Amino acid sequence: MKGFSNRFEDFPDYILGITKEIWEERGIATLHHYYTPDLVVRSPSSVVVGNENVIGATMATLAEFPDRTLLGEDVIWSGTPEEGMLSSHRIYSTATHLGDGVYGKATGKKLGYRIIADCHAINDQINDEWLIRDQGAIVRQMGWDPMDYARDLIANEGGPDAAVKPFTPAIDIAGPYNGRGNDNEWGARYADLLTQIMGADMAAISANYDRACQLELPGGVTGHGWDDAERFWMGLRAAFPDAGFTLHHVIGRDDPTLPPRAAVRWSLQGKHSGWGGFGKPTGAEVHIMGVSHAEFGAISGTQAKLRREFVIFDETAIWKQILLHTGAL
Repeated sequence: MKGFSNRFEDFPDYILGITKEIWEERGIATLHHYYTPDLVVRSPSSVVVGNENVIGATMATLAEFPDRTLLGEDVIWSGTPEEGMLSSHRIYSTATHLGDGVYGKATGKKLGYRIIADCHAINDQINDEWLIRDQGAIVRQMGWDPMDYARDLIANEGGPDAAVKPFTPAIDIAGPYNGRGNDNEWGARYADLLTQIMGADMAAISANYDRACQLELPGGVTGHGWDDAERFWMGLRAAFPDAGFTLHHVIGRDDPTLPPRAAVRWSLQGKHSGWGGFGKPTGAEVHIMGVSHAEFGAISGTQAKLRREFVIFDETAIWKQILLHTGAL
């Protein structure tokens, strides 16, 4: 790959390799090279600028979870080495809560949760990132309800006026990457399917999902089949029925040794005005940053359908926005 170290076989190897080097091999100082000094990292909880801040956050996480592993399940990517490449990297992380930190006093509890990181890289460096952890899964395994965790986080940050504001487009900082993905058919198909669902066409699920689909959903929830898919998407959309749905980035891949697959980064922006997955309507203005991966195929016949889906957003960031609005602290 032009501009990248020749020790990497391809772009997925680069993403998987540097992740392992940084986190599991303790190559934290390599972030001075792999991340640009003015890197922008957006997560549902905040916007962070600069690799120095990323280095500090990495050390804090490892102090709290010293045995953390990051198992790369997939890298769905687009672009070229010359113009830059965007990876949507899905990770299954394991960790034991062995140190005090942002999640409180060490509990010794063992965790497993997913992350999706969308990273733009060129010339051996990452300069733009969107990062979503399944915080709902993390806090539930520690014995917290996501709403209660968000309430406690606001208190620990000094109350509503001092608390770190979750990400919204209003506080976004423009980075160097402004691509939209690629024009592969599988990305377009999944983006169209999500658009139908967000447009309240729930019949699109039985028409496009395999009857035995496997679903990996926020909160560490695993589901199977049409009913579980409908229950999840209906619960989300019902809570924010008037929110605007936006597609931000769409990638499709059809690689020789893998099923056809897609990565879509999307958002919902609007009021918490309905009953659904977030309790009694509050009228809070909420921004949801989401990333979804999908795999397609057919066991019989030739009509490929969605067989596996991975959806990540941060429930605690949603609850934080609701609680900051209602003042129910």
